Amino acid sequence: MIGSYGWAGGREAMLRFGPATGPVVVAALPLFEEANRTRTFAVTLLRRLAERGIAGALPDLPGQGESLVPTHKTSLLKMQDAFNFTCDTFDREGRRCYALGIRSGALLDGLASVAGRWHFAPMLGDKLLRELKRAAIAADPQRHDLDALVFGGDTPIEIAGNLLAPTLLGELPTARPAPGARIVRLASDTGEADRKVEGAPLWRRAEPDDDPALAVLLADDIAAWVRTCES
Repeated sequence: MIGSYGWAGGREAMLRFGPATGPVVVAALPLFEEANRTRTFAVTLLRRLAERGIAGALPDLPGQGESLVPTHKTSLLKMQDAFNFTCDTFDREGRRCYALGIRSGALLDGLASVAGRWHFAPMLGDKLLRELKRAAIAADPQRHDLDALVFGGDTPIEIAGNLLAPTLLGELPTARPAPGARIVRLASDTGEADRKVEGAPLWRRAEPDDDPALAVLLADDIAAWVRTCES
């Protein structure tokens, strides 16, 4: 079902899945191009959760998806604030919220009062910034102005086809996922995790893709985790 939620900056679209009562898993996609590459997978994952009796929601945060906020007008703080308002929508219905962060989406649930956090392949903000710089230099090997642009001025910066605000880029070096999350990573990922699973890093592919088998595996893990938290 297509719904919406309100936040301080207006209204944004939100996909809703599963039952109209009980706990809700609210998903945050990765930032920038990785959001496009993983959106189909996130929808598949939330549908598999719905089949297991767990409701889900996928909000468009400011600067993401169909949001009316341009990418260069958003910031981590605005996206965190909007994610918090999304959870408040369900709190007002008397439903407990759980955050699901994919990759850099794990940076976006820090302001939300949730019953628990579940992060898939979470990354630090400074790693994301390094990846953005590499992409910019790969596109233009003569570009050596990124540090000056990121940490000074108000002019939007074009990186990998995205027009980004220096404010947002300046937030990344200190951005960290909120502590206490259950962390699941791919087996090929060397980072610490509560569980590692087999699967392909869809965020590395050139085009949006899906992995139904991985979605089933993760949905089973999330559903069991939510039920443990609820008991």
